[in-house]
Amino acid sequence: AAMAQVEGLVSVDYEVSGKVQGVFFRKYTQGEAKRLGLVGWVQNTSHGTVRGQIQGPTARVRELQEWLRKTGSPQSRISRADFSNEKEISALEHKEFQILK
Repeated sequence: AAMAQVEGLVSVDYEVSGKVQGVFFRKYTQGEAKRLGLVGWVQNTSHGTVRGQIQGPTARVRELQEWLRKTGSPQSRISRADFSNEKEISALEHKEFQILK
């Protein structure tokens, strides 16, 4: 009964462009996601961006999206953050927030 007020879960893919590789962007993203209680993954791409997926309560996901858009790691310079494939999910598909190679 305590779960009756459960907030909807969402899944969203992201890709962040700018100076985001070699600046601990993945580690900071993982830390921020864990702080917010989100699951998913983050990885560097071969074309110099960072991409991944976020899953969790909508409001928390929005917080991480804002962080990916504006904050990032201390030495990063974000030029843009694109979000796609947003959908409601009934259960989390990941156990934690991982850094993928």
